[in-house]
Amino acid sequence: MSKKSLPRLPENLPPLTDEDGEVRELTPEDMKHFRPTRDVMPEIVESWERARGQRGPQRMPVKERVGLRLDRAVLDHFRASGKGWQTRINDALESYIAEVGKKRG
Repeated sequence: MSKKSLPRLPENLPPLTDEDGEVRELTPEDMKHFRPTRDVMPEIVESWERARGQRGPQRMPVKERVGLRLDRAVLDHFRASGKGWQTRINDALESYIAEVGKKRG
């Protein structure tokens, strides 16, 4: 990362920190002199955005959030196989519905 000289606050403003290193409360006058992080460190902001990832808009909501109480053994079974355990519970329920539909049909 390249070293840039950062702008200093005007001389008429008190220092941002005291002799102990404690930051004082910022005033509206202080804020007028600040610049957006993107302007000062664009490469840092870009790396934050890449790390965060972005999810596109859903075409339509396909799942509904519900509260569900399950037996501890059921949760332990699905959680033991790691990440994605909620999706596996959903898949198991879908399989059950398909089997019941075959028996009734």
